[in-house]
Amino acid sequence: MPSNDVRTLLQTAVPTAAVGAVAAAISGAVAGGKGVLGAVVATLVVILFMGIGLVVLQRTARSLPHLFQAMGLMLYTAQLLLLFIFVAAFKNTEVFNPKAFAITLVATTLAWIGAQARAHMKAKILYVEPDSDKGDKPKNSGSST
Repeated sequence: MPSNDVRTLLQTAVPTAAVGAVAAAISGAVAGGKGVLGAVVATLVVILFMGIGLVVLQRTARSLPHLFQAMGLMLYTAQLLLLFIFVAAFKNTEVFNPKAFAITLVATTLAWIGAQARAHMKAKILYVEPDSDKGDKPKNSGSST
């Protein structure tokens, strides 16, 4: 994984984990141990889903740049649907507090999206390919001096 990709992943995962830790502390105070467990599981699910999506999206941008925007829209839609399915599947669970799980899932997802937008805006992304170092000089269409 190139260093820019790792930097983007860290700039999104760390704030998301911080929001998850705050949510776990609040859930622990409100719902006890089951609340903490629900918040931790939700945080891990978001970091896992969104992290995999970020890696897939960055690989798509390199290999198939013409599909980048469509792939991004499809990927985010699929991620949100999967997160919704997780909330629906664990709605009546006894293992952890489902309300803490759902609220943390939403909060950490919003944190991830915000952090990813910030990381992308701060990234130094070239939008023009630099000249190669082969020594090729561009053809000049003007005068022949």
